Formats: sequence, C-alpha cells, structure tokens
Amino acid sequence: MKCDVIAAGIVEAAHQVGLDRPLVVRLEGTNVELGKRILAESDLTIVSADSMADGAQKIVALVS
Repeated sequence: MKCDVIAAGIVEAAHQVGLDRPLVVRLEGTNVELGKRILAESDLTIVSADSMADGAQKIVALVS
C-alpha cells in the first residue's frame, strides 16, 4: 500500500465529513513515514499508530 496516498485520502475525507473526534490510523507499507507526516501536518486530530495495540492505547489516551 502507498501510505502517502492513503494518508492524503484520509485527510481529505476527514475534511469533507467535518471530523470532530480523534482518529487513530495504523499505516503499513510503502512511504509510511511520508504518510505519517501528512497525517501529523493535517491540523486534524489524526494520530499515527505503529500497531493495533499501540492504536488502542493511543485512542484510550485521547478520549480519557
């Protein structure tokens, strides 16, 4: 998977639907670091996770 393309799509979709809650995304594949940077620079509460367990911990921390 091209993570930069996926990340750009996630950011665009979040803008279109007016995302107002935290979103945790696990990216794995080609251009993963670029994908993470796109999410981080989106000005949205979108957080990258390295694994499903990491994602679960991050979402709990965000909503607590």
